[in-house]
Amino acid sequence: MNLKVRKIYEALFALEDLREIFRQALPTGLDEGDEEQLSNGIARVETIIRELKEGKGSPIKYAEDRLELRTREEEFININPIQPGGRLTAEARKALIAYGDGYSVCDMCLEGRLDKIRKPPVDEFHAELADFVGMDEARVVPGARRGFQAVTSALLEKGDVVIVSDLAHYTEYLAVETAGGVIKEVPSGPKNIITGDAVADKIESVKDATGKLPKLIIIEHFDYLFGNEHDVYGVGKVAKDYGIPFLCNGAYSVGMMPVNGKKIGADFVVGSGHKGMAAVAPSGILASTDEWAAKVFRSSQIVGDVTGRRFENKEPEMLGCTLMGGTVLSMMASFPHVKERVTRWDVEVKKSNYFIREFLRIEGNKIASECPRKHTLSKVDTRDSFDRIAKTHKRRGYFLSDELKRKGIVGEFAGSTRVWKLNTYGSSWDRIKYLSEAFIEIAEKYELPVR
Repeated sequence: MNLKVRKIYEALFALEDLREIFRQALPTGLDEGDEEQLSNGIARVETIIRELKEGKGSPIKYAEDRLELRTREEEFININPIQPGGRLTAEARKALIAYGDGYSVCDMCLEGRLDKIRKPPVDEFHAELADFVGMDEARVVPGARRGFQAVTSALLEKGDVVIVSDLAHYTEYLAVETAGGVIKEVPSGPKNIITGDAVADKIESVKDATGKLPKLIIIEHFDYLFGNEHDVYGVGKVAKDYGIPFLCNGAYSVGMMPVNGKKIGADFVVGSGHKGMAAVAPSGILASTDEWAAKVFRSSQIVGDVTGRRFENKEPEMLGCTLMGGTVLSMMASFPHVKERVTRWDVEVKKSNYFIREFLRIEGNKIASECPRKHTLSKVDTRDSFDRIAKTHKRRGYFLSDELKRKGIVGEFAGSTRVWKLNTYGSSWDRIKYLSEAFIEIAEKYELPVR
């Protein structure tokens, strides 16, 4: 437990208490009681800051009753497979403080549409998002899954076939199910990689069986099970040849590496804010070409039979407005950093491969993902190394979690010593080397051979 980290949190909470005084006071100013609270609160902040500087005092454990502090990003190296790309920037954390209130972005909403708000510049952000992923129009959505759902809702009728990968995320299945569609899976084969040819074969299979073409293709850029790169460019070409719309699932690429939907040949690109864009969950983006924008981002046509009410400025697939308050503002605040960091993707991949090479020095360790790595998310197999220790250790598989935590490393699924995932994204070279050495030191402690 890092005392200074805990004191920083305590100081932040004390400042929030000061802020609350103003949120409860009259706009004419503080009364005598308010001034006394303010004075006492300032003294409390000064005490905490002094203890922070001196490294003294008691560390707090809770933000509020039963809500433990989340300090894994300050006190540890976090290798959780799904968390590093959504780690907030300092700018996003500041925006969250300022815009955390539920409808905070709606203060100056003049047209009843999120993407039309000019202050803060949410409208400009939408235009920048579309350009960022090489598409024509974009909307922010409550997570990648809501992007899938918007497309399936707009394009599918009951019984329509949708082609997905056998490595597809479960939310793709659910999005198709809620629209009344039918899933047909493309096999990824022994290399766990989807190819354009495999997609073409599946299309022909569906055509032969039903006499009709599939209505939609959804394929991952990088999948969540192995972090493997799939032939989305080949899939894009096949989709164009058959005239079938193609949704590229960029949940593990948008915001982490350069993505250009039109170059891929995609009709839709979906990204995740909380997986890859340093944003608060749930957040994501759905981008479309002009050809499909009018359908997916269509205006409401419904009319109330008694009132005659209409909502033509609302988009049914978006259910009106989507991200309000801290979610969209965190995306906006992180966006300059996100645009810059995608240009350094090659460095992130180099760091990933450095770690994997060191990890493989431990005899028995294997990589289930493609090698060399093309992503920072990797699936590792330690059945012939750390799991051998787990079989006789009194803590079983938890021994590895214990050893890692002692070295300041978290995110490995607790108790996993067989096949599990990790993600090195965003770690500095110093942290990558420390992480590599930590696994080797643990192996040596338990007398596992290291090459």
